[in-house]
Amino acid sequence: MENLYKKWTVQGKYVIITGATSRIGLAAAKELANLGAVLGLVARNQTKANKVAAQIKSSTDNRAKVDVFMADMASQESIYSVAADILERWPRVDILINNAGAIFLSRKLTVDGLEMTWAVNHIAPFLLTTLLLDRLKESGHARVITTASHGHKMARRGIRFDDLSAERLYRIPQSLLGGANIRYGETKLANIMFTAELGRRYEGKGVTTACFDPGLVSTNFNQDNGWLACLTMAVMKMFSRSPEKGAETLVWLADSDEMNVSSGGYYKDMQRAIPSESARNMDAAKRLWKISEEQIRY
Repeated sequence: MENLYKKWTVQGKYVIITGATSRIGLAAAKELANLGAVLGLVARNQTKANKVAAQIKSSTDNRAKVDVFMADMASQESIYSVAADILERWPRVDILINNAGAIFLSRKLTVDGLEMTWAVNHIAPFLLTTLLLDRLKESGHARVITTASHGHKMARRGIRFDDLSAERLYRIPQSLLGGANIRYGETKLANIMFTAELGRRYEGKGVTTACFDPGLVSTNFNQDNGWLACLTMAVMKMFSRSPEKGAETLVWLADSDEMNVSSGGYYKDMQRAIPSESARNMDAAKRLWKISEEQIRY
C-alpha cells in the first residue's frame, strides 16, 4: 500500500529570516538555500544584504531564489513597513526565523522610547511575528523559529517587570553578571517565554513555534561596545563553535518533520532541552505577552 504520509521539508518553502547577513544567520541562510528554500532576507544594510544574496545565489549555481527586505529592528515604524512589504510581495510565508539580536553595554533608548537591547531582541521579533501571523497561518503548516540563548540563565530573577526600561538594571557595575549582560539574558528569556506563549495561543491553528540555543558561537556579536567587549569576545572565540555548527539546530527546526518539533519548545543540539525555571513560568509568559502588546505603537 502506498505511504500517503508526506515528509515535511523546507524545499520550496518561503522563509523570512532576520539577521542573515553574518555568522549564524548567514550560515543558516546558505544551508536553507542549498535545501531548496526560497529566502527573504531582512537586513539593515542594503549593500551588505545584496552582497549576501549574490553570494548565496552563486553558491547554489544561481538555483536559489533570494529576496532582500530592508528594516531597522530598533524601529517599530520600520518593522511595520517591512512587514507590509513582505505581505505585498509574497502571497505565502511558510517560515519566519527571528534571528537578529544585539547587546548594548550602555543604556540607550530607541526612537520609540524603549531600551535598545529589549527592543531589538524581544519587541522586534514579537512585532514582526504578530504582523505576519495571519499570512503564516494561511500556509497551513507554518513555523516561527527564534534564536534564544543559554544566556537566558543570566536573568536569575526572571524578567524584572518593575524595571522594563532597565534604568536600575544598568546601574549594576559591568562584569560577567553586570547590568548589560543581565539585560541581554532577560531578552533571551523573553524569547523563550514568547515562543511558549505563542505555541499555547496557536496550538492546532497551523503554526508551530520553537526557539533554540545555538551554543557559544564565534560571531561578530558585541563588537561595537568598546575594547573590553572586543577583548571578551576574542577570548570567548577560543572556546566557540563555528557559525555553521551554531546554525545546525536552526536549520533542523526549519526542515524537520513536525513530529520531531513540539510547538512552544526550547531546543539545543537538535533535541528538546529544559530552560531555566523562570522560562517555564507560563503566568509570567502571559504577562510578558500583554506588556509587549502595550509597548507596541499601533
